[in-house]
Amino acid sequence: MEIVVIEKKTFEQMMQSFSDFAGQVKKLCENEFNKETWLNNDAVCKLLKISKRTLQSFRDSGKITFSQIGHKCYYKVSDVELFIQQQLFNT
Repeated sequence: MEIVVIEKKTFEQMMQSFSDFAGQVKKLCENEFNKETWLNNDAVCKLLKISKRTLQSFRDSGKITFSQIGHKCYYKVSDVELFIQQQLFNT
């Protein structure tokens, strides 16, 4: 094991910098999470009362926007609301 010795003042500056950085990251994360809620396939299907295949057709045709992480699709609540409005006014 290697031991590194630094001055107390340097250590305190490093700790303050780390604390500031951690605070900024926390603030950014809180803002992003509060900004938008995401729904998975099951939640959107229940909300719209449609099958998974119908939802896939909407994705394929570009009628509903989504983000994909791996093999899972997620939808912003605001995008689902926009989709519903478009469907109401297009019928």
